[in-house]
Parts: sequence; C-alpha cells; structure tokens
Amino acid sequence: MRIGFDRDKYLTMQSAHIAQRRAQFGGTLYLEFGGKLVDDMHASRVLPGFTPDNKIVMLAELADDVEIIVAVNAKDFARNKVRADLGTSYEDEVLRHVDAFRGYGLKVGGVVITQWTEDNRQALDVKRKLDKLGLRTYRHYPIAGYPSDVARIVSPEGFGRNEYIETTRDLVVVTAPGPGSGKMATCLSQIYHDHLRGRSSGYAKFETFPIWNLPLDHPVNVAYEAATADLDDVNMIDPFHLAAHGEQAVNYNRDVEVFPVLSRLLEQILGASPYSSPTDMGVNMAGHCMSDDAACRAASEQEVIRRYYKALVTEKREMLEPVQSERIALLMGRLGISPEDRPVVRPALDLARSTGAPASAIELPDGRIVVGKTSPLLGCSSAMLLNALKALAGIDTETDLLAKASIEPIQTLKTQHLGSLNPRLHTDEVLIALAVSANGDDNAAAALAQLASLRGCDVHTSTILGSVDEGIFRSLGVQVTNEPVFATKSLYRKR
Repeated sequence: MRIGFDRDKYLTMQSAHIAQRRAQFGGTLYLEFGGKLVDDMHASRVLPGFTPDNKIVMLAELADDVEIIVAVNAKDFARNKVRADLGTSYEDEVLRHVDAFRGYGLKVGGVVITQWTEDNRQALDVKRKLDKLGLRTYRHYPIAGYPSDVARIVSPEGFGRNEYIETTRDLVVVTAPGPGSGKMATCLSQIYHDHLRGRSSGYAKFETFPIWNLPLDHPVNVAYEAATADLDDVNMIDPFHLAAHGEQAVNYNRDVEVFPVLSRLLEQILGASPYSSPTDMGVNMAGHCMSDDAACRAASEQEVIRRYYKALVTEKREMLEPVQSERIALLMGRLGISPEDRPVVRPALDLARSTGAPASAIELPDGRIVVGKTSPLLGCSSAMLLNALKALAGIDTETDLLAKASIEPIQTLKTQHLGSLNPRLHTDEVLIALAVSANGDDNAAAALAQLASLRGCDVHTSTILGSVDEGIFRSLGVQVTNEPVFATKSLYRKR
C-alpha cells in the first residue's frame, strides 16, 4: 500500500495547534475527541500512513498536562452495544481504553456515565464494577429539551444535576468507545460547573472526519459518510464558516444543526461564544498532512466498497431493509466506483461459480491474488490462508503444509466429541496445526513466519464468514468483505 499520510508531520502540527487553543482560553481546556482515540482503524485505512495509535501517541507527548475522561451512554450498556470493528462490548471497551491510556502514561480521571437513570440495571451493574476496580465514576442525567431548551440546560435542573468531575490537569480529553456517548454535553456540563466555581475553562473539538479543508466530494470525506451511514450523517459545507470567513469548509450535519444552540449555551455560561462556526471549534490538522492525495483517494474508495459489503451482510444477518447499503451505493455512484472495483471480488466469485462451493481470495502486499476453494478437509478461508502463506514464503503450490494424517484427528475430535457438524478445519484450527507442524517441518515454519505479512491485506469470500474465521482475520489485521450469502441453508447459525 502506498503511503499517503505523513505521520511525523501530523504529530508535530497537531500538538502545536492544541497548544495554541489552550493558550486561547487559559485555565482548563475540555477537548472533545470524536472518533476512535484507541485503535482508529478507519483513519488508518483511508489515510495510509496514519497508524491506529496516532492520536494517543500525540497525547502521550503531552502526558504531564493531560487527563482523560471516558464518557459512555448508559443506554449502550442496556442494549449491550458492541464495537463493530473489534466485536467487543462497550463495557469491555471502557476497560480496554483505560488500560491503553495508562499504558501510554496518561492519567485517567474517571468514567462518566451519561443519560443515567436509576432503572437502568445494566448501567448500575457496570458502575459497581468500575467502582470496585478503583475507577472514579460520575453520573450525568438526561435533560428534558436538550439541546434546544437552553434556559433549562444551563440551570440547576439541567447541567446543575450532573455530578462534577474533579480534574487536576489543564487539558482534559473527553473520549468515548463510540458515537452518541455524550462527550459534548460532558464538556459543557464541566464548563458550567467551573463557571459556578469561578474557574476559567473552554471547549474545543478534535474530530478527524470529515476533514474540513478537503473538498466535499473528496473520497476521504465520502468514506466518512459511508462509515456513518447508520447515523444519517451527511457531509455539508459549513454555512456559518462561509458567512463568517468567506471560505468553504466541510463539516457534518449534526454539528451544523446544533451549532446555534451550542453558541447560545456558551454565551449563557461564558458570557460570549468564542466561535463563529462549528469548524472554528475544531483543532484537526490531518488535512495538512496528506503527502500523496492519489494514495488517499484510492484507499478511501476501497473503504467505501468495504462499507457497502459490510452493510449488505448486516442487513442479511439481521433481516433488515436495505437502507444502509442503498445509501452507500449512492456514495459509490458519486465516486464512480462499483463493488467489483475491489480486486479480490471477481476471483472469489469466479472460483465459487466454477466449483459450486464457497470460495475466497486475498490480495497480497505485492498485488498477487491468491484464492482458496472448499475441500473435504478445509474450508475456503483456511485453504486460502495456507495458499497465501505458501506464496509469501516462496513454497511450491503443490507442497502440503499440513499432512492429511494431522488433519483427520482434528476432524474426528470436532465431529465425534465436540458436536460439530462441519468436519472442515476453520482458520484457527489450521493455524494451530501449522504451529505444531513448524517444530519439525521447515516449510511449515517458513509459512508461519509470514503471518505478519498478511496485516492490511484485502480478502473477499463468496459467503458470509462464521464468527471463528471472522475473529481470526480480525486478529491478523486482514480486511475482509463477504457476499451477503449464507454458506448453508440452516436456519440456526452459530455466530
């Protein structure tokens, strides 16, 4: 993959710009971090060279000044919300975030549970667990009329009900496992309480996407719309920025819609709003650090196609109407691309058609396409994985990395003792067998050594993956898409 983003330049520029914003306010700056602060996989896919840990590395350089608050919506606990790209619950995500922050030497001030109600049993259980783990927890309550009823919001019945988060650093980063967690409201609530206490504080927003100084129809910004198709987010020209500064800037509908109310809230709390537009609130420098526009365009177009297939599979699994996939199809039309512009799609479908069974294809780092077909011993994903490792290690395609004699006992264990109806080996079983074989087989050892080379590779399968293969590819860092077709006609499917 061509590098299209200058990581070092980004770290330098971003740190400097945050320092400027801190100086603007003095006192405490509450910095709302949109997107993923930990493992920003979307950014790393559409901006090749932007590593998933970029933002947290940047904050680590300011570790002595930074304190982090994790916000999470109580309703997300009640509905057992899961982070889609990692498959982890929001409860686990909170703990994972805290561990990651501490691992970088960053101070975690606590966890705020927003939209708190006493009848939410799941949220109450999570709060008890967090308390027992020694994490400070705070409760912020729903406010009737939020965000339009400014008088109620900026009152003892609004922000005044929220528990004040005691912080000790001048730069307070408010982050969350996902969208809709109440980060902005948390920041504004803190400013309200600071004002009552006679403390100086301000607010700014760190939102990587959409990138404000890229064109509205740039594939990087279109990819953001595809990623948030379930939220009805739409990129648009910021009308407030155009009116105030005479220049076009890209923002998204939710920030534009809420900006007049946000300005009034800041006026009520601070006496005057420091911002003329929602774009003014931002501190994002990513658009200044793209080193190869063509590389970022190509990567973003591929991300839009991946999001399209993901939407199709979700709709198939959950028996939903094709709302998200149709939205993303329109975005693909705007970019002039189609699903088959993903290089691994056609080889997988052609093999499936010729064999009459599930098939898969992977694009290796050098551009070679390797396929895998279904056999009595191996599923197509397992076969493709072995074929890819052989290709990367320079092993002849006819060489068997796993002897039939080593596979059959595993099949017997699965079908006769563990209750599986499918005798074929999944990817996890293949990797374990390969690791065992590597002790006495040089070819197996050479193939196993190539696993890291698969990170970032693209895969397409002709049927929906099971949960095991899906998890293995996620752990390997492989970017998988599937046709929205189940591998069997069974009504019950283990996920």
